[in-house]
Amino acid sequence: MLSDFDAIPVLAVTDLQRARDWYEGTLGFTSQGDAVEGVMYSTRTGGFLVYPSGFAGTNQATAISFQVPADRFDAEVADLRDRGVELQTFDVPEGTWQDGVLVSGDMKAAWFADPDGNILNVETGM
Repeated sequence: MLSDFDAIPVLAVTDLQRARDWYEGTLGFTSQGDAVEGVMYSTRTGGFLVYPSGFAGTNQATAISFQVPADRFDAEVADLRDRGVELQTFDVPEGTWQDGVLVSGDMKAAWFADPDGNILNVETGM
């Protein structure tokens, strides 16, 4: 069964070096080495692959969601802003936007895009 195996998000980019500069320089990820398809990055419990493709940036939905403890969320969003990351807002069925952050009950979330338009998100743990 596929549920027995690890799964990783895969992000298409147009320019692999530009993506590396952004993911490593702007977001602070460390490359885990080149893969045949692109570059692997690790997170605390997994990782993701960034690879070149002509279909980069065509997904209009969240590609990766980073789960951040509630007590660290505001600091992570501030760090993203300090690094030049621009937050996105959009129509939502519930919750309110507060300075680019969606707040709904105890949940906070913020969305942003990489240079190719891949949509990333940070949110308080589910």
